[in-house]
Amino acid sequence: QVQLEESGGGLVQPGGSLRLSCAASLSPFYIHTMGWYRQAPGKQRELVAIMSSTGNTNYADSVKGRFTISRDGAKNTVYLQMDSLKPEDTAVYYCNVERKWTGDAYWGQGTQVTVSS
Repeated sequence: QVQLEESGGGLVQPGGSLRLSCAASLSPFYIHTMGWYRQAPGKQRELVAIMSSTGNTNYADSVKGRFTISRDGAKNTVYLQMDSLKPEDTAVYYCNVERKWTGDAYWGQGTQVTVSS
């Protein structure tokens, strides 16, 4: 069973920054994409940012220019640098990993991000 370990959530004031991390217990060789989703109360889970094994990225329009997704050299850890945070970014953020060839998707336990003054 693939495990995803998330960290980095918390409470921050509007305009502040947070960095989320997610380490996967899966060899980078088997990883197709790594990404972040979020779910706010009463809303559906939505894509925030995603990165493929080739380095291609995709962002939700609402976070473009403020959030940056990256992966480490070994490519089994993904980061989400969140700058200029807004109250509407408040949500539980989930790490997602999609496996090559099988398409199996794995989810982290979620980390709360709260943007409030």
